[in-house]
Amino acid sequence: MLALTRICGALEQAGVRYAVVGGHAVALHGAVRGTVDIDIVLSWTQASLVNAERALTGIGLVSRLPIAADDILEFRDEYIQKRKLIAWNFYNPKDLSEQVDIVITYDLKGKRTKRIDLEDTSIRILSKADLIEMKRKSGRPQDKEDVMALERL
Repeated sequence: MLALTRICGALEQAGVRYAVVGGHAVALHGAVRGTVDIDIVLSWTQASLVNAERALTGIGLVSRLPIAADDILEFRDEYIQKRKLIAWNFYNPKDLSEQVDIVITYDLKGKRTKRIDLEDTSIRILSKADLIEMKRKSGRPQDKEDVMALERL
């Protein structure tokens, strides 16, 4: 969990409104789920994107694509529709197991989050109900399994 707390700590320090989603959120809600990358969603604003980019690069992560926060904001629809991009990936060149995906197909605005204390950091995860809704809309096989696991809790 060191990478998760380090990344979320950086986002918290930067004042970014975010929530962890994906496998880490499923596991933190109590369902058994393994994953490596850390998926996050943001409130879809220029400030959130710029501050998230600054926070991630500030701890040594780099964007996998040659794009910046302003590009993501301006060309979001094109990236999603024409390039099938669903997430803006950052990785640590010194530790390739440290991966962060900022999901660009989802807006945190109006969604509920839950705070979880891990080690010495408080992190935010998407609420169980909103996570189930997000995963249902995705329709991917793993997301369908996650929905069933979350609903059994």
